[in-house]
Amino acid sequence: MQRLNPFAIVPDAYKAVSGVESYIRNCGLEKSLIHLVKMRASQINGCAYCLDMHSKEARKDGETDQRLHLLGAWDEVTLYTPRERAALAWTEAVTRIADTRAPDATYEELRRHFSEAEIVNLTTAIGVINLWNRLCVSFRIQPPAEKSAAA
Repeated sequence: MQRLNPFAIVPDAYKAVSGVESYIRNCGLEKSLIHLVKMRASQINGCAYCLDMHSKEARKDGETDQRLHLLGAWDEVTLYTPRERAALAWTEAVTRIADTRAPDATYEELRRHFSEAEIVNLTTAIGVINLWNRLCVSFRIQPPAEKSAAA
């Protein structure tokens, strides 16, 4: 059960986080890459709301069900490009930063595929989805029920 609605209680916080989100949408990183990053961080953090929302957005933008379903095992399959793989490894390292400390080897692989500006934008995207995840998980924000599931 939802604990509270942080976005209604402090709308300025919602606007601030949304501002960063808006920047990320227009920063030049591929939409498909941003979707994968949001999905992978949300999987790690167990955020049902974000998984629901971002899987729908990714599909709408042309992402395949197979790539979304196998995202949790991205490093075991060949469905992702080297650039995507580097971003997903970085997503995992940054999302689990207390445990990983963002390893040098992961960063060096990232540098092979991204410019410095892209690395900053990617890391910002990872940070903002982690913030959304923490808000949604902490306050138990539920994904909207599908009509067929509610019946």
